[in-house]
Amino acid sequence: MVALLALLFARQIFDAGMRVAGFARSEVKDELVSLRESVAQLQRENTKLRASTVAGERQLQIERAAQADLTKSLKLLQDENTKMKEDLAFLQSMMSNGHGQETVSIHRLKIEYGGLPGEYRYRLLVVQQGNREKDFHGRVQLLVNIVRAEQKNVLVLPAPNSDMVAAFQLNFKIYQRVEGIFQVPPGAVVKSVQARIYTNGAAQPKLVQSVNVS
Repeated sequence: MVALLALLFARQIFDAGMRVAGFARSEVKDELVSLRESVAQLQRENTKLRASTVAGERQLQIERAAQADLTKSLKLLQDENTKMKEDLAFLQSMMSNGHGQETVSIHRLKIEYGGLPGEYRYRLLVVQQGNREKDFHGRVQLLVNIVRAEQKNVLVLPAPNSDMVAAFQLNFKIYQRVEGIFQVPPGAVVKSVQARIYTNGAAQPKLVQSVNVS
């Protein structure tokens, strides 16, 4: 009888334990499902945030590129405006000095660093003063003194038969602006530039002017 009672008691304990264990497994399962849903939600939000970040970075890059283009355009406009003001002032001066012997001179000879390595910009104004009864026909030549690896050299511009020849031709009555870009070999530094003005058919220059660069 005692054994039977003990067996019944043990069975009750076992059933109670199974019920408790089953309830615990149910809670764990529910908690696991909830955690999985939370993780999935976090992953979706993370994906959205990444997409938003990428879109924001692209927009920022576009805005920066637009700002850079605007700054460059503004700089070009300012430079052009400065040139026009200089030319206007000079033209007014020339118009008030239209008498006397015809002479040719160089004004505002400038050599500046360009936007790329080894790139330089040149600009000069060739002017005919005096009576100016006829147009001046000739050409400009630039002698570019460079130093490369402690060796001195001279570049002659324009080189014969190059695309630059036409840009150095002169044909004007009052003045002509000559400007453009030239490239020096890698590692070379421009020290000075000499501008020479020739009349057509002349072997010797009519005018020579130099400017130091560095």
